[in-house]
Amino acid sequence: MRPSRGTAVAIALFLAALAAAGCGLGPGEGVGEVSLTVTRDFGRTPLSPALREEVVESDTVMRVLERNAEIETRYGGGFVQAVDGLEADRRDGRYWDWLYYVNGVEAGVGAAEYGLRGGEAIWWDYRDWSAALRVPAVVGSWPQPFRDGYEGRDAPTRLECFGDTTFCLFVRSRLKSAGASLVGESAEGAIRVLAGPWAWVRHDPAAAQIEDGPRVSGVFAELEARGGRYVMWGLDETGERARAFGADAGLVAATRRSGGAPVWVVSGVSRAGERAAARALDGATLHGRYAVATEGARETPLPLR
Repeated sequence: MRPSRGTAVAIALFLAALAAAGCGLGPGEGVGEVSLTVTRDFGRTPLSPALREEVVESDTVMRVLERNAEIETRYGGGFVQAVDGLEADRRDGRYWDWLYYVNGVEAGVGAAEYGLRGGEAIWWDYRDWSAALRVPAVVGSWPQPFRDGYEGRDAPTRLECFGDTTFCLFVRSRLKSAGASLVGESAEGAIRVLAGPWAWVRHDPAAAQIEDGPRVSGVFAELEARGGRYVMWGLDETGERARAFGADAGLVAATRRSGGAPVWVVSGVSRAGERAAARALDGATLHGRYAVATEGARETPLPLR
């Protein structure tokens, strides 16, 4: 039975009112801008220009990608299979897939379920995950997560610095310039930044994961005790040693332990190394990088080729 003209008009007015009220039948209110970066091979190769766009309440990470690329999905549309023809694959016992980060933190849900509130830095990367299926946090979305937090919530930053006063003040200034809300005491969900010589930083349980390799920490670096000091190795995509850095090597990396807050490491095997790592805390150096090794004035993305 067809509804009467009066009933049809009433229904239309009711639906319009619901949409205007933001009850889920329309796109919802605008919530601000997000950025989108799409790369391959641990960020080495951009696949499209980075962009910014306005999003609304109903937008998800998947919808932002759909609007800006040709995609194929799997598992009921919740996960990405291919972007612009570049498809998840298995070759010679190694695996390539599309993985994504929001504000530098590995997402724990499918992209279709990850809602946006505005301000997020979304990064999709197509990579070989044979050596490290999980890379729980990366540095390549600086100034995130310090500016807008992670997993949809604001978070303060706690700097735990083991260096001298000048070094600690410099790291603090870089964090403040990124928009970090610095706290002096431990706060629930606070992002921690461990800064100083590796001989001290390594005693933190989250940082210590780096010594267990990328399969545990997601960081493609190895620090080896040798003759009372440490030698830093850069690892390749397979997790093998590819290069030994010099006596003044430094490291900027991020990791996460047991689902806790992200933990950043700004460290070195010498005082010069830790200072070089601190100088690398800027967008020009870190953008699109999983981690960065420093050696004097030279910065090297990790993992190595």
